[in-house]
Amino acid sequence: MTELTKTTDRLVVVHENFRFQPWYRKIKSLIQNGLVGQIYQVQFRLRPGDGQGADAYLARQPYFQKMPRFLIQETGIHFIDVFRYLLGEPHSLFADLYRLNPAIKGEDAGIFSLEFDHRLRAIFDGNRLADHPANNRRLTLGEMHMEGEIGSLLLNGDGELLFRRHGENESSQIEFEFHDNAFGGDCVYELQKHVLTCLKTGTTPENLVSDYLKNLIIQEYIYQSSSQGKRLELPRFT
Repeated sequence: MTELTKTTDRLVVVHENFRFQPWYRKIKSLIQNGLVGQIYQVQFRLRPGDGQGADAYLARQPYFQKMPRFLIQETGIHFIDVFRYLLGEPHSLFADLYRLNPAIKGEDAGIFSLEFDHRLRAIFDGNRLADHPANNRRLTLGEMHMEGEIGSLLLNGDGELLFRRHGENESSQIEFEFHDNAFGGDCVYELQKHVLTCLKTGTTPENLVSDYLKNLIIQEYIYQSSSQGKRLELPRFT
């Protein structure tokens, strides 16, 4: 599909909506404004708590039980894209994936670590059996912690952003608005608005199929790293 867009006058975008969740849009602007300074590490802890027992996922998405690749292909792929949106292109990775619930076929827990320039690391720590504190655990699906030279930024399960300056103990909440009337802070609407705005103004959408292909390549390397038990170098993306 990516190759076809190069030889035909067609625009193809991918409905990857996690990067359009309002907290990630806000975090991106805070990074650009230098809130945390040089970033040392970013970690997202996926803890939806929906994967325990023989009836895991049956009430909502029963096909989850039969997917041979699960945690990364179904869920982690979104955070590959979020990390790239926030931090740029990684150049190596390590992954360790495994299954905890014998009722399902694929992996439901594990980690992957992406390394970027300046030794910056982004860590995805996923466990679908464990949960996290939130009024709605499907809002953010977990918590993100970003550490930098100036301070640390926390995204909690209620979509709140808390900043703690380096050397201090108290955190302050960063105010921003979002609509909690649909999935992920109404990120589906925000993605569609972005694409339609680009079509109207003649600008390029963020989520072209050629860009999304990079997420799929990284996903394949994650599975390879886990099966081989070693860190792998990634292709240099342009």
